[in-house]
Amino acid sequence: MHTLDDIVALLQSCENEEQFARLQEEALATTLREIGPEVHFRGLIEFSNICSRDCFYCGIRKSNKKVERYCLSAEEIIELAEWSAKQGYGSIALQSGERSDPAFIDFVEETLRQIKSKTRSAALLNGLGITLCVGEQTKETFQRFFDAGAHRYLLRIETTSPSLFRQIHPSKQSLQTRLRSLEYLKEIGYQTGTGVMIGLPGQTYEDLARDILFFKEFDIDMIGMGPYLSHHDTPMSLYAEENQKNRLHIFKKSLAMIAATRIVCPKINIAATTALQTIDPAGRIDGLRFGANVLMPQTTPPGFRRNYLLYEGKPAMDENAEETRLALEREINEIGRQVSKNRWGDSLRFYEKVRSASGSPPGK
Repeated sequence: MHTLDDIVALLQSCENEEQFARLQEEALATTLREIGPEVHFRGLIEFSNICSRDCFYCGIRKSNKKVERYCLSAEEIIELAEWSAKQGYGSIALQSGERSDPAFIDFVEETLRQIKSKTRSAALLNGLGITLCVGEQTKETFQRFFDAGAHRYLLRIETTSPSLFRQIHPSKQSLQTRLRSLEYLKEIGYQTGTGVMIGLPGQTYEDLARDILFFKEFDIDMIGMGPYLSHHDTPMSLYAEENQKNRLHIFKKSLAMIAATRIVCPKINIAATTALQTIDPAGRIDGLRFGANVLMPQTTPPGFRRNYLLYEGKPAMDENAEETRLALEREINEIGRQVSKNRWGDSLRFYEKVRSASGSPPGK
């Protein structure tokens, strides 16, 4: 059992090179021992930047009038999904701005059904695995998406600190509502994912340690978290100079968060996010070295990527999906890991819970 003080000590390792190296070694050893060397790809499709929310940190917030809004057609999304399946990815991640209007819900539901139908093959008998990331919805809507084929859902809470949450969101948005949505996802049967931003103004090691304790206590199945990076067209741009000055420290703190989360929650899926690569070109590979086991290679067409900027400096804006795949596979092989092919790559922790609930002993 790891206490709050234990986790704080793990995180503070990023301030001492020797301790940081030991943290990295422990996290990697835990990864290889508990879940193995495979890295799972999720072909990332950012299918719409239309958003009804106004989060203070986000570049596609609804009040940002400088963004050219778009929504890919169902045909375009399905084509990208089929390409991902042909590359052996096994899974995709569908991500968009947050909407809950009936037209959007119907569109997502039908697109999910078509993806599942059109990606069934000898290699993927049940079609692509699908992670959905489209924000807070009603329980009924979550159920519709689940029934249509999404079996993983990522809903980042950004922070478990009520004061920090209020600092980065309008008053209409509630941490309690976010937490209730995560409860709905678990009740329905999703593999439930969340995550936080690291390096928020005023955030402490204790705040981050409480985030990790939340992952553990809530029994989260997968994590997508990364450094806070500013965007000039947001209310939080007033922190841009401070954010830029502290980027290296935020980067190391983000790696420490991945490592500490792996140590505390050894069998969950942890993604190394693109935001790490924004600070350091080797950032996502470093994320793997510190305990991550999932990557989300871009498949969004380059012409749309510039309008899906949650933060500034996002890399590989003009790189095509094939170039991204080849580069990542080469880098993964260079660190002695391998890419999982034609597998959903689901959370081992999730299946551990399923076996326990069914009465079967672990590993059976």
